[in-house]
This record gives sequence, structure tokens and C-alpha cells, in this order.
Amino acid sequence: MKGTTMPNPSTAYFDDLFTGRPVMAILRGLDPDRTVELCERAWDAGIEAVEVPVQSPDALPSLRAAIAAGRDRDRPVGAGTVVTPEQAHTVYEAGAVFTVAPGYDPEVAAECARLGLAHLPGVATSSEIGRALRTGHTWLKAFPAGDLGANWIRAQLAPFPTVRFVGTGGIDADNAPAFLAAGCRVVAVGSALQDPRQLDLLARLGV
Repeated sequence: MKGTTMPNPSTAYFDDLFTGRPVMAILRGLDPDRTVELCERAWDAGIEAVEVPVQSPDALPSLRAAIAAGRDRDRPVGAGTVVTPEQAHTVYEAGAVFTVAPGYDPEVAAECARLGLAHLPGVATSSEIGRALRTGHTWLKAFPAGDLGANWIRAQLAPFPTVRFVGTGGIDADNAPAFLAAGCRVVAVGSALQDPRQLDLLARLGV
């Protein structure tokens, strides 16, 4: 399985979003004010892509606040933990420009494609990678990356060299370089953004 069988517009979108920008911020479980505060902190540090997970409806106000702040600064904000087609429609109406999921669900991927939302599905096995590639998804979220390990990234890229992994889950400034060295194109970080030491180190990854 060395290529894809059909083009997918998500590839072009994420190619543009992540080129030269190997860090994405994940802001989970924060109130709207704190979400915007950390968005600003990430953007000021040169981390442009922000994901706000919407694992429950009470996260939507934080997503909307981040989207409004992103529009003011021309920064992209996506919605994470999108696991149903209905959620995809909700975050599309809220103004999200991309979606992220913990796994690969063809119905969610199809709804995102119908809405024109770039979609980043999650994978943790070779079978999931193969299924995602067959629908043209070459950007894939390796989750949970901290448990899978950097060697898992390296091993999967041997049979699947077209994949562009976004390492997510258990990533911080201390282990991010190992995942990037193993072949991840991007690392996604959450709580590390609240630590000034880690934020400085993460910002340097894009230099």
C-alpha cells in the first residue's frame, strides 16, 4: 500500500497549513476566555494551527470563541474529537475550517468532504492506515502517539511512505523532537502550551 487510490482535498489543505509549521495546539476543556488566551499565546509563538476538541456540547462556546479570535488574526481554527456526521455539521456551522477525529470513520470523513472541511482522521494500526489511504487521506493523526512511541511512526512509514503523520497524545516539548525525527510531519500539543519553558522550546521546532 504505497499510495492512494483517489485524490482528497484534505491533503492539499494540510500540505499548506503545516508546511514549515510542525506544531499544532490542542486546547481541550478550557473556558472560552482561557481558550482565547492560549490561542493568542500559541499564535504569538508562531504556532498557527489550533484545534479545539468538542467532545461534548459544552465545548462549543470555546470553539466559537477561538474561531472569532482566529478570524481577527487570520489564523485557522479546527474542531477536534469530531466522531459523528452531526458533529461535523455543527462545527462547520460554527466556522471551523478543519476537523480532527480520534479514529477513522468513513461516514464522518464523507460528511466533512461534503461540507468542504479538511479532515484529519486518527489511526493506531496498519489496517486503519490502509483504509484511510484508500479514501485519499494522506495526513493522519497518530493517536495516542505517546503510547504508540516514536518507533511506531518509523515502522509504519516503511510500508506507508506517503503518509504524513500528526503525532497526538502524550506529546510535549521534551519528546516532540523524537517524534519529528522518526518521521512525524507535525506534533500536536496541549497542556505544554501553559508552560512558558515548553512553549519556547516548541516554538523553536519550527525555526
